[in-house]
Amino acid sequence: MTPAARDRPSISVVMPMYNEEENVSTTLKAVRQELEQLDVSWEIVLVNDGSTDDTLVLVQEAAAKDARVRVISYTPNLGRGRALRTGFAQARGDIIITIDFDLSYSAELILKLYQELLRDPGLDFVVASPYMPGGKTLDVPRGRLYLSKLANKVIGFALGGRFKTVTGILRGYRRQVIQALELSASGKEIHLEILSKLMALGYRGGEVPAVLQGRRRGRSKFRLGATSLSHLAFTFFERPMIFFGFLGLILFILGLINGIYIIVLWQKGTLNPQRPLMTLLVLLILGGVQVFAFGFLAMQLVALRRELYILQRENRLIRQRLQEQDAENSHNSCAD
Repeated sequence: MTPAARDRPSISVVMPMYNEEENVSTTLKAVRQELEQLDVSWEIVLVNDGSTDDTLVLVQEAAAKDARVRVISYTPNLGRGRALRTGFAQARGDIIITIDFDLSYSAELILKLYQELLRDPGLDFVVASPYMPGGKTLDVPRGRLYLSKLANKVIGFALGGRFKTVTGILRGYRRQVIQALELSASGKEIHLEILSKLMALGYRGGEVPAVLQGRRRGRSKFRLGATSLSHLAFTFFERPMIFFGFLGLILFILGLINGIYIIVLWQKGTLNPQRPLMTLLVLLILGGVQVFAFGFLAMQLVALRRELYILQRENRLIRQRLQEQDAENSHNSCAD
């Protein structure tokens, strides 16, 4: 066992932050209270994503009083994805929980996710869901809630329909699973990237009901335009046949309607050979077939991308083993 493994806490709570000075005191108190109920070692990893208010000063003061609170900070603001990737790289716990700093999901759910992973050793990750039976939302603006439900239905379908909530941050991962992923997203689409890669690599996930509470303090970081575009792009790249299949079907149906129209005119004796209806028929039918073909090619690219994920994981695991061996050798040299 390496020195790092011997010092490893049982649970790490990773929390990205951006301009959350109003929530620092209440959030850290609530999270600590929940973690103190566990008879295991733990740590809180706070990732300050370029805050411009007093967030960093306040969390550094908290960290100075408790060695289990660790602060990682950088500037400028680079997005939630970058913050989570930074937190994953620094987290040492056997189980890693991610949660919003404003506690839109109650801190009590940290224990629920942790206990679910302990209860079922076969689970590699757990997703908290307000949209599954038993889950609910409170005081979430109606427009945002409607868009969130719609996005989770559409993207959830693209991901195979196994999860009711695919865009949320509140999740629990086994450390060796999440740190085996080669992640690249910098924005909120990282939640989709993680889920897509976990499923492509064959990891087993579960879902537990949760309550999503509207923000009570501070300003929301939600950006409708950017988030919607990134989610649409993800859906296209994850399941391209949704787009190509729909477009191809529309063209094919239009071609059939045009063909029926030609037959009706011919039966009535009013078909004008000067009109390019036959040319339009051929273009629509061939266009529909071609678009379908593009969809099948895109599906093959998706399959190849999943094979790439496997290679990336193996390379990452090899690098991690080499780093652990180097650390062990260095420790043994110092001991000698």
